[in-house]
Amino acid sequence: MIFAEAAAESTHVVNELPIPAEAFGLIAFTGLMALLFVTFAFRSIGTRH
Repeated sequence: MIFAEAAAESTHVVNELPIPAEAFGLIAFTGLMALLFVTFAFRSIGTRH
């Protein structure tokens, strides 16, 4: 009885992304490339006197 009522009340929830899926990849790629360039810029700091 309880299960039948719970099944009758269930609704389908659609979770839509706020931006297109490709944009998440581009944002992640851009952020990681920026971190790579910052790391690359400071690569010789340890060898300075």
